[in-house]
Amino acid sequence: IAVVGMACRLPGAGNPAEFAELLARGGDAVAEVPEERRGVVPDQPGIPARGGFLSGVDGFDAAFFGVSPREAAAMDPQQRLLLELGWEALEHAGTVPATLGGSRAGVFVGALADDWARLVQDQGPDAVTPHTFTGVQRSLLANRVSYTLGLRGPSLTVDTGQSSSLVAVHLAVESLRRGECAVALAGGVNLVLSPDSTLAVARLGALSPDGRCHTFDARANGYVRGEGGGLVVLKPLRAALADGDRIHCLIRGSAVNNDGGGSGLTAPDAEAQREAVLLACARADTDPAEIQYVELHGTGTPEGDPIEAAALGAALGTARPEGQPLRVGSVKTNIGHLEGAAGIAGLLKTALCVRDARLVPTLNHETPNPRIPLADLGMTVQRTTEPWPAGPGPRVAGVSAFGLGGTNCHVVLSSWDAETSAETPVDTTTGDDTTVTELAELADIPWVLSARTPQALADQARTLFEAAPDASPDDIGHALLSTRTLFPHRAVVLGADRPARLRALSALARGESTPDAVTAPVPDDSGTGPGPVFVFPGQGSQWAGMASELLDAQPAFAARWAECEQALAACVDWSPTDVVRQTPGAPDLDRVDVLQPVLWAVMVSLAEVWRAHGVRPAAVVGHSQGEVAAACVAGALSLADGARISVRRAELIGARLSGHGGMVAVPESEETVRARLANLDDRLELAVVNGPAAVVVAGPSDALEALLASCAADDVRARRVAVDYASHSSGVETIREELLDALADVTPRPARIPFHSTVVRDATDPVLDGAYWYRNLRETVAFAPAVTALAQAGHRVFIEISPHPVLTAAVADAAELAGTAPVVVPTLRRNHGGGEH
Repeated sequence: IAVVGMACRLPGAGNPAEFAELLARGGDAVAEVPEERRGVVPDQPGIPARGGFLSGVDGFDAAFFGVSPREAAAMDPQQRLLLELGWEALEHAGTVPATLGGSRAGVFVGALADDWARLVQDQGPDAVTPHTFTGVQRSLLANRVSYTLGLRGPSLTVDTGQSSSLVAVHLAVESLRRGECAVALAGGVNLVLSPDSTLAVARLGALSPDGRCHTFDARANGYVRGEGGGLVVLKPLRAALADGDRIHCLIRGSAVNNDGGGSGLTAPDAEAQREAVLLACARADTDPAEIQYVELHGTGTPEGDPIEAAALGAALGTARPEGQPLRVGSVKTNIGHLEGAAGIAGLLKTALCVRDARLVPTLNHETPNPRIPLADLGMTVQRTTEPWPAGPGPRVAGVSAFGLGGTNCHVVLSSWDAETSAETPVDTTTGDDTTVTELAELADIPWVLSARTPQALADQARTLFEAAPDASPDDIGHALLSTRTLFPHRAVVLGADRPARLRALSALARGESTPDAVTAPVPDDSGTGPGPVFVFPGQGSQWAGMASELLDAQPAFAARWAECEQALAACVDWSPTDVVRQTPGAPDLDRVDVLQPVLWAVMVSLAEVWRAHGVRPAAVVGHSQGEVAAACVAGALSLADGARISVRRAELIGARLSGHGGMVAVPESEETVRARLANLDDRLELAVVNGPAAVVVAGPSDALEALLASCAADDVRARRVAVDYASHSSGVETIREELLDALADVTPRPARIPFHSTVVRDATDPVLDGAYWYRNLRETVAFAPAVTALAQAGHRVFIEISPHPVLTAAVADAAELAGTAPVVVPTLRRNHGGGEH
């Protein structure tokens, strides 16, 4: 069984990385009880005010988990902590929690404390609310996680005393092997909330008077209490490989038994412990001599330590090769005894050590307990940080936990080496035939952060900045996009290199704006609907040198550009690359027969950059000549046909239509402009409907002057469009036969992506033959109606695929007619054409 994710909240460590660092430096998180928690330790002689405590156990983001404030206040803080740990563990495993909803995912939690129930009872009947019953039930520790995440697998809280959380892991492993669940969350929790529980432990005689755990040391005199929790995410190894999971270590096998009597109810039994260890080895198919390290139960009690040492020596130590003693240690010396969560704390420590090939020190061990002959037992206490002993096989370790009532558990772990294993990792894909590796090669993946609130978004930026992971920027970007839940408040970090991105994160954390980060809220219920729409404009977005930087910086752009250039080579005798690079002698963009084919190639290639970043269109829409690029991206036209349409259309415009008219943009509604035209020259025609208050009129130049005068008289700011011909009007009819003849053998294909026409209103995927492309130049461009229809169909995200945004405002206005709040974004901007933009 593979350990694919972890989460912990432990004294001195808020996550696995901090825990690993604490262990490696030999950190001691046991300290005086914080002032705000003094009440949990009775003020009585012999009870030290020390322990391993968490901060902020009273804090909880109820809204994040969909819990009302009143219910949150009534919940056992252990329930609240487990909700947080469950979410964090799944994200650590690269699993978006929502994707497990309805699945056979199990939750197995170990716990023994019910301090919260005791506190509620102490407040009397008036403290009981409708939420009290579920707030104090220990069964709800597991059930609350299953309910909140919508998990349908087994869900149980285990209480076997101090072995509870390790037994929970054992039960999860067995459930996975039986096929009861496909993935499991397993671990435990322990919070010290009531002074009565500390008093009970003290009266039992188990507490150390000096407030330390002296495991296997001559000073062993009891343990110090600790609190916290941890969870691991478990999967069968084959499933983990198939899912492309990061595997931290393997659980080879485990076993549970009971002392079955012994010298007393609370007295451990050496023979039963020995049997548990050997049974776990047998179930793990592991020779006991293979085990190199054991994480002890190791409480540091005068009675328990010698019994555990004798049992472990008999099971694993005495038969070991000469000079290779079994190394042992106890995390309780670092963080205290977490009681119901002690086993998961030991498991997490050992998993991190196995993963990182590093052994870490046990604290407070100076003189071996005279009742524990370590050399004779074939053992040594690990007292320093050092590399894991080299050997021919994997790193193998055991973890023990023993309950007060005699329930013993032992788990065998080992390292995972994909290169030497017979199990072969399975290549993962993004779901659209592009592997993660290919994504990284194709594009600089942005870093996308999200949160439910602006403050939480700043916290996310701060966390990522402080972690500064060693992974490549593309790996970080892919993980943020694919393994994190996307919440309404978003930030996209676009820095050109790692330092720039870290600076942007720092600015976000401080609430400052930066050009390398974009922030915006997205309504909770908006999502992207059916998916993003790629929008391809006509003329107007061009600029000298547009996209030339992408030829060198973006492999996806360069590859698609080369295909477009090859298609254009059959139609023109000039080089599109020379045009965009402004090579001396190259034709100028002022020529319409150059401009339109080059714009077509730029837009088709820019669409490929978005695709390389993992953004695929759910629909396309084009504006005038932009429909040619849209059709190619949709798969409805080959590049050869797209190039020919762009070139022949532009050549006829330049040769036959240029100098015979023009166009004027009028910021009024279609109805208002039609009424205005009715009182002017009948040679004026409505050419384009861009939005609810944005239309374009075409006609002869003298008639357009009359229109401009009419608009000025009414204080309407109409303006000339930078063309010298009257597209989308009857003036185009003079080239009808020539254009139809030039495009007679255009061969349309079934579109792979829905193509929404701006020529034929309310049409999706019309037949894009030569006749259609004549109509594309002759008919009114019904752009606004097409965008409104897309918004009504549920599309919420529109991306303008162009070297400069010219339609973003029109798209937003048209989409809002459908009663939606669209997200409209550009691709490049004038004079900013590199990959960072």
